[in-house]
Amino acid sequence: MRKLITGVASATALAGLAGVADAQNYFSGPVPMWAGPYVGVEGGYGWGGSHHTDATPFDSGGFTTTGGVAGGTAGYNWQLAGPVVLGAEGDLSWANIGGSTTGTRGFGGPCGGAMPNCATRLDALGTARARLGYEVGQLMPYATGGLAFGDVHGSEGDVPVNGPAGAGNSWRAGWTIGAGVEGMFARNWTAKAEYLYVDLGNQPSFSGAFPDGATAAQNVSFRTSIIRFGINYKF
Repeated sequence: MRKLITGVASATALAGLAGVADAQNYFSGPVPMWAGPYVGVEGGYGWGGSHHTDATPFDSGGFTTTGGVAGGTAGYNWQLAGPVVLGAEGDLSWANIGGSTTGTRGFGGPCGGAMPNCATRLDALGTARARLGYEVGQLMPYATGGLAFGDVHGSEGDVPVNGPAGAGNSWRAGWTIGAGVEGMFARNWTAKAEYLYVDLGNQPSFSGAFPDGATAAQNVSFRTSIIRFGINYKF
């Protein structure tokens, strides 16, 4: 009987120690479970290019755009068989990615204005994307792509001299593709770094007025690469 009691007590003690160890592991480190909804914040830096054209024909030539983005993210993950994770994610960001040029003085001539100038600025950027990830422990590298949309501001000249002058904004849709990696650093919390290439096409953003009163739609192209970082909370 004494041996039986001793054996039961020993087994109970070992089970208790194992339970304590499991509890410590459970509460001290994140569990790599990706399924479910999440929200977060993100921000980063973009660089790319733009050019202005109209039907006269005029082409400003390409010029560089740079600046920052910051905003919020929401999404949902489905953990498929094994380590494969399928997700849907959307975000909307304030943006200030812009640049300017005096224009090409060749066939198209310089930009309009007493001080020749053509400028482009992205004021807002949103995306709606699919994500395909692969769980590697507490990390998940992923590819992503889908719809992009943004508010593109274009302007030319200060006054209608040597060409048209005007300014305006246009919301437009385009596409984006990229890749990133997300990692769990605490229970329900993840951090990510990702690259996105965004193409918002070449569309009219404003009408420029010429010195004789005529007007012409000014097409503004916008493409950018973005590196951004984010923190998400998973419910």
